[in-house]
Amino acid sequence: MAGVLDSVNQRTQLVGKNRLELLTFRLNGPQIYGINVFKVREILQTPKLTEIPESHPVIRGTAYIRGRTIPVIDLALAMGSSVPTDIEGSFIVISEYNMTVQGFLVRAVERIINMNWEDILPPPSGLGNRHYLTSITRFENRLIEILDVEKILSEVAPRNDDVSEEIVTKVKDQRPEHFRVLIVDDSSVARKQIKRAVEAVGAETVLLNDGAEAYRHLLELNEQGINVAEHYYVLISDVEMPEMDGYTLTAKIRSNSDLKDLYVMLHTSLSGVFNQSMVDKVGADDFLAKFQPDVLAERVLFHKR
Repeated sequence: MAGVLDSVNQRTQLVGKNRLELLTFRLNGPQIYGINVFKVREILQTPKLTEIPESHPVIRGTAYIRGRTIPVIDLALAMGSSVPTDIEGSFIVISEYNMTVQGFLVRAVERIINMNWEDILPPPSGLGNRHYLTSITRFENRLIEILDVEKILSEVAPRNDDVSEEIVTKVKDQRPEHFRVLIVDDSSVARKQIKRAVEAVGAETVLLNDGAEAYRHLLELNEQGINVAEHYYVLISDVEMPEMDGYTLTAKIRSNSDLKDLYVMLHTSLSGVFNQSMVDKVGADDFLAKFQPDVLAERVLFHKR
């Protein structure tokens, strides 16, 4: 376990070219799950938890860690299990998503694995809308399910993601004539949040699930003789996505003479350990940490080309 903890501490600053590192863990059964190491602050054996009266049933309590109180979410319960995780001998994965810090209670931590995003695939289409996966992969002949943490958090601790009436009124008569926005994100929750925010200020939206799909889409438009920089006012892309991440998507756009003028905003929940130099390196025009609907709406509308 000490080796895993050391690896998390050493690698949370890692940004690779279309690569990721997954922290893998188990809940109450044999299935292996994963989240990006880049979102992990540390892993601890579960300390004493303080119960919160009238809290959401999947919140097992709070833990006081390094000078702050952190809510602890039982991932097994959050994903629909009727059996809570046994706190004895379990672990808390301290993570940062969308500028919030929380602990995820897991039964056992497995290891960290290094993968190519090309090996990370969308979940099977037949799963319906109730699953909590953004993607799946295989490692050493074992299936790993990568969790849609944004969806879990949106159900456990819902936030008001609407653009304020003040912003809507402020920008009412300032939208451009051709205000079409391409949204690329593997989380269905994130896609809907972004769509709602930019449509609130008058944008038309197109939604795609990952960088590879987005790049193919842009190439197809170009082959039809469409200038993508004029067709889309801005492309808003997540960083973590199966098959092709947002960094690689941006780099490929910038290296293609027919696409390079498209305005690209990287929009990611990797707020706590974000590497600005990587954004500059791949040539993104802007970066915004999720999820700030008012800021997003204004930045999209008034971006400077």
